Amino acid sequence: MSLSAFTALPAFSALPDGARLWLLALVHPTEAATLAPEMEALMARWRHKGVQYQGAWALLENRILAVAEPTLAAEPSGCAIDGMLRGVNQLTSRLGLAVEDPQAVLVRLEDGIHAISRTDLEERLADGTLDGATPVLDLALLTLGDLREGRLERPLAATWIGRKYKIQAPAVTGA
Repeated sequence: MSLSAFTALPAFSALPDGARLWLLALVHPTEAATLAPEMEALMARWRHKGVQYQGAWALLENRILAVAEPTLAAEPSGCAIDGMLRGVNQLTSRLGLAVEDPQAVLVRLEDGIHAISRTDLEERLADGTLDGATPVLDLALLTLGDLREGRLERPLAATWIGRKYKIQAPAVTGA
């Protein structure tokens, strides 16, 4: 998905850049229409201790569920966040969907987005499946502004994986 697509996500147009963001990867691609009735209902009933949250959601690339909410950035409530995440897990289960292990690393390969377990990282680096230029999707972004600014996808060399395994960005050759 292009940067301009992230900056113009209609579902989030009324939310400020500072809105708290959660990104969850689905195991298999799905259509937003499949999630819409359940996600709309979840967002409508998202409240805790009398506070009605103003959450919005979008499905990125048919695989990444993004939920944003403006007040939880300034006044976090662990119980409200846990309730929302529990609701997402319940609705995906009801729909026959599953959420990826949050410890998995999402990468974009030629044939699409793949989840690589952390235990398989070294092997994928050694066999050449992954290298310094492989795009990694960072599901740990904290704010909607991070998403809008294009921070979702970065080359592997520029992530914690690059630092841990001392992987350099590939050299750019001139014409």
